Amino acid sequence: MHDRLGKIVYSKSGRDKGKMFIIIGLVDENFVLLADGDLRKIENPKLKNIRHVQMTNMVAQDILESINAGVMPENHMIKKTLKKIQEIREMSGKEV
Repeated sequence: MHDRLGKIVYSKSGRDKGKMFIIIGLVDENFVLLADGDLRKIENPKLKNIRHVQMTNMVAQDILESINAGVMPENHMIKKTLKKIQEIREMSGKEV
């Protein structure tokens, strides 16, 4: 279960459908806390059912390291990480 922390996910349902997030917390085996550093800041993460997110094989390593060290990452770090991943996806032609 802890291998989900720091994962990049896409929302599959709700108003935020298709939006990219980072898992910053685990509530239980069914719910995770998501942040994007913009609309969903680290101080007010989105509680989402795990069935409503599309997992990717990407991990935000710097964010994961901060969380594991007991330090909440800053919003600009999350935003920058997601922006970088989005740019890489666009350049490789894998537009979401």
